[in-house]
Amino acid sequence: MLDIKFVRENKDLIEDAVRKKGINFDLDALLALDDKRRELIKETEEIRALQKKMGADQRDQAKELKDKYTALDYELKGIETEFESMMLLVPNVFSSDTPIGADCSGNQEIYKWGKIPEFDFDLKDHIQLGKDLDIIDIEIGTKVGGFRGYYLKNEAAILQMALVWYALDKLREKGYKLVIPPTIIKEFALIGSGHFPTGKDNIYQVAAPRDLCQNEEDKEIKYLAGTSESALLAYYSNQIIEEKELPLKMGGYSHCYRSEIGSYGKDTKGLYRVHEFMKVEQVIICKDDLQESLAIFEELKNNACEILEELGLPYRVLAICTGDMGAGKYKMYDLETWMPSRNAYGETHSDSHLTDWQARRLNIKYKDADGNKKFVYTLNNTMVASPRILIAILENFQQPDGSIKIPKVLQKYTGFDRIHPVK
Repeated sequence: MLDIKFVRENKDLIEDAVRKKGINFDLDALLALDDKRRELIKETEEIRALQKKMGADQRDQAKELKDKYTALDYELKGIETEFESMMLLVPNVFSSDTPIGADCSGNQEIYKWGKIPEFDFDLKDHIQLGKDLDIIDIEIGTKVGGFRGYYLKNEAAILQMALVWYALDKLREKGYKLVIPPTIIKEFALIGSGHFPTGKDNIYQVAAPRDLCQNEEDKEIKYLAGTSESALLAYYSNQIIEEKELPLKMGGYSHCYRSEIGSYGKDTKGLYRVHEFMKVEQVIICKDDLQESLAIFEELKNNACEILEELGLPYRVLAICTGDMGAGKYKMYDLETWMPSRNAYGETHSDSHLTDWQARRLNIKYKDADGNKKFVYTLNNTMVASPRILIAILENFQQPDGSIKIPKVLQKYTGFDRIHPVK
């Protein structure tokens, strides 16, 4: 969400963001609605002022004013609701160095690391490796969990948890506060992070036996979070943070759930696109200082790059273009890791700078040294998401004898350096 004053004063800039981000939004309709809203606020305030001056002998006039106020207030409340709904759809502006493009074809590669592996034996994808090593079962996963269901077993289960611990240790060493947030969350948290209203189709709603609930709180609709980002930010909703506490750096671990509506026919085999997964997320809340926040944005990227390089996985960094970055993003990178069976890079990390777009939705402020209250800036990036990163590890480190070498940095967590074929 942006400040309506900023929107009014920068109409051309907002229209440019609407157009280049490919968003269907009528800015003129919003501004017309705001004009009507302001007019009604002025009228109701004037009536209130008159009512305070009324004497006891002006009952007829007082009743007339009261009726008029009631009607205007009712109209104002309806317009306020519509106005607030429209404000949630106003896109953030984008950085001057963001590539301009209509879709993912406009993304630009800005960095690449690692040598693409060459194999002198028949390459197996992670699905076949999972079967041969008895570590992944997609067939029974689908039977039990439905389409895109899966089981991680034996060494794969250990490897997944090793990745989580490795990522958490990394963040702890870097001064991040580790958090395990709730994954069943209220609507305001998803509105606040910007996943609602436009991304609602990709979020699971929790079905509860409401007739059996004991109180109204239990009857409130809840959702399964697609990332810990929403809950981590919502922790600070309606709070004023002291400047000396900033930046707040959090490493959140959680299960994540995504319906993947809109991805019909995409990546239907294997573990690349699934409904539930584990993720360690980086979230930072900082001052509204653009230069400082851009340095933090790079820090988040570098943390992910460090992990991929220590794992020995080839990857590249993409600067995401306007048409692929989403409404709330000011600047965005994707990190893609090499996956041999795809003969291509696959997205494993998403680094986002949202300025105060989320903070305004959640009302997160800080008090500066002069006592001024300002909205914070928020940023986030994946640290590790699994099982997607498992694809890269299993496929890149497969050996001629069918075994999988374990990256050295994970061996202290797994307790083994190789996954051997089942005899």
